[in-house]
Amino acid sequence: MKIRFKRSYIGIPYVLFMVLFVLLPLFFVAFYAFTNSAGRFSFEPMVNFFTSSAKWRVLFVSFIFGILNTALCLVIGYPLAMILANRKYNTNAVLVMLFVMPMWINFIIRSWAMRDVLVFLGIGGGEYPELATLLGLTYNYLPFTILPLYSTMLKMDKNQIEASYDLGAGPVTTFFKVIVPMTMPGIISAATMVFMPTMTSYVIADILGEGKVTLFGKYIEIYFTQNIWNEGSFLALVMLALIGISVLVPKLLTRKEAKVKGVGIYD
Repeated sequence: MKIRFKRSYIGIPYVLFMVLFVLLPLFFVAFYAFTNSAGRFSFEPMVNFFTSSAKWRVLFVSFIFGILNTALCLVIGYPLAMILANRKYNTNAVLVMLFVMPMWINFIIRSWAMRDVLVFLGIGGGEYPELATLLGLTYNYLPFTILPLYSTMLKMDKNQIEASYDLGAGPVTTFFKVIVPMTMPGIISAATMVFMPTMTSYVIADILGEGKVTLFGKYIEIYFTQNIWNEGSFLALVMLALIGISVLVPKLLTRKEAKVKGVGIYD
């Protein structure tokens, strides 16, 4: 008896992977998030979260760090990506490799190296924990900003930029009316890759903040290491919801922007 191979069989490993390593962990997170320590269905973890001022404070601090780090990474990464994508300044891939190479090094090693630099500059060592943490987050997540921007800028239609100049638009107008809209997918991708990981980061804050800066990811880690699975699972569920919102909102905004027609350079 011959066994016929079907193309649908190729998807079996993918389905198994999704079930074992995505859906099953999510199921357990949701299960523990709505049960108490006795294993019975309960809204206790949710009530504890919404009534805890400490958790809301940590969430707010994490949100501020996420906004500041994303803004810093975009401000620094955008012009660097433009330089890397410009053949006039970057004639080979060496400069790109220099920015990508830090991603190959473990972020804990990078964080300790950054700590030594900040201590030498008089910023680290617990003197300015918030500033040291922010600089460390920017240093670690900057490559994740540059790469999507660089990839988007390589695909830009240079004819539109030249047409903008031919129509009399200046560099500033061309930048905001032509270049920024064309690179908006890269901006959204970069912001998404930086914002949520910043909120969930805790190792960088522990090393550079000297234990004086607590982000939301640290709270989750504390509960799980203390075997308080219910509280930790609900916090993880909150974080998953925030990740979903951070992914869906930019897509909706991009879709809405794409529907806008008739916008010219001088509008």
